[in-house]
Amino acid sequence: MQPSPGSWVFRDSFPSARIGAAAIYCSDGRFGEAFDEFLHTELGLPHYDRVAIPGGAAALAGHIAAHRDEEALRDQLRFLIDSHGLERIVLIAHRNCGFYLKKLHVPEERLLARQEADLCLAADAIRLLGPHVRVDAYLAAVRDARVTVERVPLDAPHAL
Repeated sequence: MQPSPGSWVFRDSFPSARIGAAAIYCSDGRFGEAFDEFLHTELGLPHYDRVAIPGGAAALAGHIAAHRDEEALRDQLRFLIDSHGLERIVLIAHRNCGFYLKKLHVPEERLLARQEADLCLAADAIRLLGPHVRVDAYLAAVRDARVTVERVPLDAPHAL
C-alpha cells in the first residue's frame, strides 16, 4: 500500500514481536533520547513499552501528593504486564527532578536519598503486580553537558 501524499513513513519495518520489557521514567523530554540510547545499547532493549510520567517511578512510592498518579500507573502496569507479557521493567530516575523539588517539596540535599528509596519502593510495588517481573533501577545525571546513568541496587537499604 502506497502512503498518501504528505504522510510520513518510518524508514524501518515495524517490529511485530514484543520483547516483554518496559521502562518507566520521568517525562522530562530533555532525557528522552539519552534514555532511548541507554536502553537500546547498554541494556540491549531494541524496543520496549515506554511509560513516561512526571517523576517516573516516584508515582509508585506512596507519596500522598502523587496518589492519583499512583493509581493510574498501577492500572497501566497491570495492563502492560498482562497484555504485553512484561518480564522486565527498568526504572530510571534523574537528578534535579522538578517533580521531587516542586511537587513533593523534597529539599535538594535529600533528593538523592529520596529517589533511591523511591526506586526501591517502586520495585516492590511492581513485584506485587507481577512477582515474575525483573525490575532494575538507574539514576541519571547531567555531568559536563552529558547524561550519565548509574545502576541503583534495589537490595541495599537506602537511608532517608
